[in-house]
Amino acid sequence: MSYLKKIEYKIILKDSFWVIKSCPKCGRKTHFKNTKKFRINANGNKLDIWLIYQCAECKHTLNLAIYERQKVSSIPKEEYQHFLENNEQLAEIYGKNIKLFLKNKADIDFSKLDYDIIKLHETIENSEFGEQIWVTINNPYKLKIRLEKQIAMALGLSRSQIKSLLEKGEIKLEMELPQFISIRIYSLPFYINT
Repeated sequence: MSYLKKIEYKIILKDSFWVIKSCPKCGRKTHFKNTKKFRINANGNKLDIWLIYQCAECKHTLNLAIYERQKVSSIPKEEYQHFLENNEQLAEIYGKNIKLFLKNKADIDFSKLDYDIIKLHETIENSEFGEQIWVTINNPYKLKIRLEKQIAMALGLSRSQIKSLLEKGEIKLEMELPQFISIRIYSLPFYINT
């Protein structure tokens, strides 16, 4: 009996996004990094909460708005406490939240991404269509990583090997979205690290 092996991978960010912005102190565009700290400003019963980014060269700060003019009661108590404590884990979560950067019109430097690909799980099922491997790669941050590079990282092959396998039809692209790739491998080369 033949089998179908399904393997799911996920791309994870190891660190927060870097921002490219003109720094008024440096007088040119520089990189800003996550300080893993928050700034909270109260005005009556309204709050503003920002994630603080800092120029990597001169330490000039850039505030990315998380909440603007919000009532304290509208912010979950546990999250608000984490803001007050400058919780690094929460700062990392916001530093990887692409919606926050879009909302603040902050330009992310996608060339400075530090990411990895991890295997989430693997299952084996009986198949009537010969031995195959079905690989899915979840890219939840919609990182701009070339298709061949994502597949190469998952399978432990070079990008040129992946291009060759795609051209020969030994790997077929089933679905490609900014956050999700699914491929089916029909021929099982001995060197695939799955």
